[in-house]
Amino acid sequence: MLTSLNILHQYKYSEYQFLRKYYMPKLFKNKYRIDSIRAQWWDYSNNANYFITIVLKNRIHHFGEIFKNSKLELNEMKLSEIGEKAYEFWYEIPQHFPFVKLDAFIVMPDHIHGIVIIDKPSTHQKHYADLSKNPTTDHKINRKMAAISPKPGSLSVIIGSYKSVITKNARKINPNFQWLPRFHDYIIRNENEFFRIKKYIDNNIDNWKS
Repeated sequence: MLTSLNILHQYKYSEYQFLRKYYMPKLFKNKYRIDSIRAQWWDYSNNANYFITIVLKNRIHHFGEIFKNSKLELNEMKLSEIGEKAYEFWYEIPQHFPFVKLDAFIVMPDHIHGIVIIDKPSTHQKHYADLSKNPTTDHKINRKMAAISPKPGSLSVIIGSYKSVITKNARKINPNFQWLPRFHDYIIRNENEFFRIKKYIDNNIDNWKS
């Protein structure tokens, strides 16, 4: 699936054309109404590498602006005060969730991308998930329980905490700050995908089209 990352460069897809087609087919459905985009059969407290995208409501540029540096002939991201908060608090996530490691991360004008690694030492799980098996009864039970309350130590709790602290601090600066209700995740399946996604995140500002 992620070999489609090459298409971004070959056909010069804009940021959102690319994400809509290859990663977020439901994300902007019905004017920013988001259906459930978690894998219904996956336990998101499992050790794994996750590619995360969180988008601002109405794609308002609360986090800053990208401008062209004519001297260097490249794009640069100028963070707003809220954007600086988004950057700062992201790197504080492991202080609150010690089993979390972070890799590539970028703050864009109206969204963020990051790789979150859940790495709980008491388990013997592999970091690259085997997603070839079909859902089981246990998965169905997990789905019902997750609908009641997110599992402690799960990806939803981690990202929910991050979104909450950003909202609290951002609204002191701009009371109209809002995220979209949910976030998008992609469970990274192998090392090749990991490095392709990492490259995509690292090149995000260069590939930005306003």
